[in-house]
Amino acid sequence: MFSPGFNYCVWMRVCGYFYAYRFTRYTVFLPSLLALKRRSIKYGIDIPYRTCIGKGFYIGHFGGIVINPNAVIGKNCNISQGVTIGQTNRGERAGTPVIGDNVFIGPGAMIIGNIKIGNNVAIGANAVVTKSVPDNAVVAGVPARILSMQGSIGYIDYTDYMAD
Repeated sequence: MFSPGFNYCVWMRVCGYFYAYRFTRYTVFLPSLLALKRRSIKYGIDIPYRTCIGKGFYIGHFGGIVINPNAVIGKNCNISQGVTIGQTNRGERAGTPVIGDNVFIGPGAMIIGNIKIGNNVAIGANAVVTKSVPDNAVVAGVPARILSMQGSIGYIDYTDYMAD
């Protein structure tokens, strides 16, 4: 409950909640935004409150995490330190990534461009993902390649598919 990743996620969700209601934008939203900005500097996490993130989002280790506000992240996504989920501005993959459910993203991984990461995917440490990844894949390397189709089972706890 007192971990930096959880603390940041709570303030990110609070800011998003208060921003959605017009009457709280200038009374409660600004102080909560300042609290979020303070934690962003303190922990080295830059995830805007406008980012569309599903439930069960987990930051394993804080530091160096940067996510574009236009990225879409599904539920039960685990992110490690040094992860970048960013945008490209030109070419056929201009845009931001869409990440599916139950995805594990290893330390130092970069997911860049208008690509889709499928459900139950595991992305290895320091992988650079610039192409779409199918469901249940394990990818690693620079550029990232599919290593197996065993997915993220065992990397993510408390998911629906583990009850089977």
